[in-house]
Amino acid sequence: MKSQIDALRQLTHELLYLGMDGEPIYADRFRQLNSDVYNQAEALYWQKARNDEEEATLCVTLLKAYSATIYDRGDKGEKVQILLDRSWEVLNKISDSLLKCQLLVVCYGETFDEELAKEARAIMDGWSDSLTVEQQELLNEFIP
Repeated sequence: MKSQIDALRQLTHELLYLGMDGEPIYADRFRQLNSDVYNQAEALYWQKARNDEEEATLCVTLLKAYSATIYDRGDKGEKVQILLDRSWEVLNKISDSLLKCQLLVVCYGETFDEELAKEARAIMDGWSDSLTVEQQELLNEFIP
């Protein structure tokens, strides 16, 4: 399942940042990326994680994918709510980490619950001055 999650994460990133490199956005590429992200999210939605970290990674990836795509077969809102419920269940089971921070931030993006933002900020404030590349990217992506 890790390879499926990684593939969806890569496609979602490509969709979210399409055109940010100054290249023109072509309608057929935009449509194809949206379709691929949505279809892969739909396939992964039904997968069961083997552990709490994989569940958290799956929730982060799916929530970002559903948020990024324009497609909806009428049940996307319900699926997002179920993913948020799954996220609440796993949040207290994983340690303070980059993954937990990502999950808090993506859940905040859906709910605008200030407590989630505060908890994410507290985790980031606890990181030492020598941030990993991933931690720095997260800060740059989510904290203006």
